[in-house]
Amino acid sequence: MAASRGFWAKSGKYHPRIGNKVMQMIFRFAIFISLGSLPSASWAFPYTLTDVQTANVHEHLPFGLPSTGELLFRQGYVVSHNNWLKIPNWTAYHLTKEHVQGNIPRSNDFRPDLSLKTYQRAELVDYRGSGYDRGHIAPAADMRYSTTAVSESFFLSNMTPQVGEGFNQGIWKDIEEMVRDWAKERGEVWVVAGPAFEDTDRVMSFKLLGPHHVAVPTHFFKIVLSKDAEGTLHVIAFLLPNQKLPTKDLPKFITTIRDIEEKTGLDFLNELNDGLEEELETKKAPNLYFW
Repeated sequence: MAASRGFWAKSGKYHPRIGNKVMQMIFRFAIFISLGSLPSASWAFPYTLTDVQTANVHEHLPFGLPSTGELLFRQGYVVSHNNWLKIPNWTAYHLTKEHVQGNIPRSNDFRPDLSLKTYQRAELVDYRGSGYDRGHIAPAADMRYSTTAVSESFFLSNMTPQVGEGFNQGIWKDIEEMVRDWAKERGEVWVVAGPAFEDTDRVMSFKLLGPHHVAVPTHFFKIVLSKDAEGTLHVIAFLLPNQKLPTKDLPKFITTIRDIEEKTGLDFLNELNDGLEEELETKKAPNLYFW
């Protein structure tokens, strides 16, 4: 979204901003439910990134930082965590052909993220008996090049409540497998994924899980970028409802980055020049194979 710029970490400074009115509605509604009142403090505050953190952002988000939130830096990904909804705003990671060839086993050590305060994080009890899967945003299977990276993918700060059958265990898993195939074929890809919330007649409504009120997204998005041999950027984007879906319907959920921005209030590709940003954000991939 070319009209909004300025929170890239070139100088080591991160200046978060809130998204559009839809995102503000989500945040305020969640706080009202969990705390019983609305905050009066400022939504945004700048903080300084270390050199290592800045390098991490450049690796995983070379085309721009999408939004606000508590940035958490892991070996294999960066996550913007929503401390009110107890889920990621987005998770981003760089996936290479070499990464995909890793064979570190899945750890299954699901656990709360203790780097977050108690009132900011989801706990295992929130998901227990809920009927929802603890759905990875950065998949464990993409982190198999490192024991640490695999383990860190099981932090609940990298999880969201997802419908299990037909979504987390179905169509969403299929997208994850395609991303790994694209990384093998193209050498590397960059991925940004996360939740979205749909409003109906200007009313935002979504479920909250457990004693810590973990938000259940109505939708999920995934954006995948790659470069060809000439350095030209290519993109495919998906936006899917959080429900049981036939795998054969996946092409129906190909969308544009601009549509995802309008749904989420996030601002992708803001480090590209305005013309290229506009081109990539409004281009819809024709199919799953040629993009």
